[in-house]
Amino acid sequence: MENTYFDSFSDPDIAGPLAEKLKSITLRSPLTFMHVCGTHEHSIARAGIRSFLPEKLRLVAGPGCPVCVCPARDIDLAIEASKRVGVIVATFGDMFRVPSTRTSLEEMKAEGRDVRIVYSPIDAVRIARENPGREVVFMAVGFETTAAPIAASLADDPPGNFSIITSLRLIPPAMKVLLDKGSIEGFILPGHVSTIIGRESYLFMESGYCVPGVITGFETVDILRAIHELIKEAIGGPPFNVVNLYKRAVSEEGNKKAREMISGLFEEVDSKWRGIGTIPGSGLKLLKKYEHLDAVTRLDLQPEDESVDVFPGCICHKVILGESEPAECPLFGEKCTPRRPQGPCMVSSEGTCRARYQYRTVVR
Repeated sequence: MENTYFDSFSDPDIAGPLAEKLKSITLRSPLTFMHVCGTHEHSIARAGIRSFLPEKLRLVAGPGCPVCVCPARDIDLAIEASKRVGVIVATFGDMFRVPSTRTSLEEMKAEGRDVRIVYSPIDAVRIARENPGREVVFMAVGFETTAAPIAASLADDPPGNFSIITSLRLIPPAMKVLLDKGSIEGFILPGHVSTIIGRESYLFMESGYCVPGVITGFETVDILRAIHELIKEAIGGPPFNVVNLYKRAVSEEGNKKAREMISGLFEEVDSKWRGIGTIPGSGLKLLKKYEHLDAVTRLDLQPEDESVDVFPGCICHKVILGESEPAECPLFGEKCTPRRPQGPCMVSSEGTCRARYQYRTVVR
């Protein structure tokens, strides 16, 4: 079978020379680049890309995992819902074992509560249709990429026994918080999110912060090209640009229909990010006319205890901000593993600690 255009993005004959060229670059001063996508972190860790970075270049992972930044209070609300008689809680698999203040949804299921893993909001709606005599609560977690199909499911006349706990967050406001710290010289921008919001949503980087960004895909060649481009931008000096190297999936304006669907169901609100704090305009809340779909109001949900986001010894909050590496955590790989996670970054398939743990024994 002949190689296709798409095969070239994972072709070792292309990636190898790019990696060697990257490693040979000499930087006059230190640079720190950040990505804000869990899938990028897994691709980087799996391919051993950090071993090819030039000296003085640091590539850190930011808050690109929606499950990792989901506040414990939101999970506590889902746990409280699971305790109600006749309630089914539906959740994505990544949320199943994320620790909340005292327990997890997995532990609630082990105690006999009806907690089910779904792969899409459509699955949760189907469960509601199949169980008309029971309340079905869907734990709606994600960034813009997930918000779009969730909005579509809500707009498609879900049954009267269906509601959601909203824990949806937006990437650009979080990036502004990171940029305000002044320690990031360039961003590898999230491919999945960018398909929804488009290149134009990052133009504040050019005008307000004078920091370059590159939108790229998830294959090894994609990421290596993005790092090369960021170095070129950083060395070249201002004016800096937001470059789209993922044109096979991302357009200038993104997916207008998806964005309209989101804005038709939700409004932007200030929102808390686990380990970061409250970020203005970074969350989504159901519009007033859709309040009947809000499980918190509908079931009058209140956590039993004051929520705890960060447990003693865990440094997920620092990993999420790119301030620490997972291996610097005293719990990493010992008391904190994917099977027995102490923090959210070790649970999710998009978590930084999970990626570093999964590929830690790979020798390159």
